[in-house]
Amino acid sequence: MKIDALNWQILSCLQQNARQSNTEISRKIGISSPAVAERIRKMEDAGLIQGYFADVSPFESGYQLKAIITLRAFMGKLKPFLSKVKNYDEVINCYRVTGNENIVMEVILKNQKHLEVFIDQLITYGECKTQIVLSQIVSKNEVKAI
Repeated sequence: MKIDALNWQILSCLQQNARQSNTEISRKIGISSPAVAERIRKMEDAGLIQGYFADVSPFESGYQLKAIITLRAFMGKLKPFLSKVKNYDEVINCYRVTGNENIVMEVILKNQKHLEVFIDQLITYGECKTQIVLSQIVSKNEVKAI
């Protein structure tokens, strides 16, 4: 699907606030509300817009630790791990990467004991390295035209 300047403007509006109405978006970018709705539908159908979600604060919901955990899988343990990782509630993002480690995970945990128990589960699959996140400097959940 071709993303023209109007589609980029619509995407920018939705990335700032996915709950705003088509009428609000139409006022901002200068086309009719039905035209906005049609463009959004086409971008959804093409898979460009993959969903809408609520951004929930882990800290306000009882998770006091955020960590980055890398895993260097033992021989023969990567595939079993890839099947299992989807079932870990602690994992909010997981990436298969190049380099010395196979996996990079972003996890949220209730406390240090929770971290210890979680790491004990992971070490059956490989060697783990854990880094505690102190603060978030940049958060970009948006794609922009470059």
